[in-house]
Amino acid sequence: MNFGINGKIALVTAASRGLGRGCAQQLAAEKCRVAICSRDKTAAKHAAEEISRDTGAEVLGFDADVSKAEDINRLLDEVRQSLGEPEILVTNAGGPPPGTFASTALEEYEKALNLNLMSAVHLIHGLAPAMKAKGWGRIIAITSISVKQPIGNLLLSNMARAGLTGFLKTIATELAPDGITVNALLPGTHKTSRIDQLAQHRAGQENRPPEEIIREMMSANPSNTIGDPSDFGAAAAFLASVQARYITGQNILVDGGNYRGLL
Repeated sequence: MNFGINGKIALVTAASRGLGRGCAQQLAAEKCRVAICSRDKTAAKHAAEEISRDTGAEVLGFDADVSKAEDINRLLDEVRQSLGEPEILVTNAGGPPPGTFASTALEEYEKALNLNLMSAVHLIHGLAPAMKAKGWGRIIAITSISVKQPIGNLLLSNMARAGLTGFLKTIATELAPDGITVNALLPGTHKTSRIDQLAQHRAGQENRPPEEIIREMMSANPSNTIGDPSDFGAAAAFLASVQARYITGQNILVDGGNYRGLL
């Protein structure tokens, strides 16, 4: 299927590895011109070179800490100067540290909101006007299965991503008349460094090897496995397509059937 986005300019944040990179890879495979960012400039440029080599697409790497508004403003300026105005945005950011209400310091709340909520707000605020002027745009946010069923020991992530979900649902209605779709992709368990981090944390608490925790994650999923970033990226590429023009305001699970609820 031709997704109709050949030559479109896409920005994917936190994309030097993991789910962000999976999205960037699939958009590049559709011949989008792709900008990615990471807090590590070397990692971003290296990932961009690899994706470009694999797909033949133009992919550029930039450094930015998306929890900082000034970094986002600089990133958008640099992307515009290098590629042009992004028409596809995939917002992503690493998760805040694990913790419970009892173990989480008060100052950590604002950090989590800046990382997982306000980063997306700043990015969308910066890019939506040009999308509206063109009458076309795709905004895709990577959130989490936790917005449907909060995950124990991930208080900060549960809170910030739920807030982002409310924001996205609201603006989807406002931007729809301008040809802009706004959707969220909800990952379950995928093989990323974040899952390795959480497995290490749980292993330390339970005095068990991390490999055993990973095996439990796999067996707990109806598919008896965990996802791959390329699976996730394929879903993002479809939501960016011309065929997905009538899908907006949705929270779409990519979790191997792990979520058991009806809604």
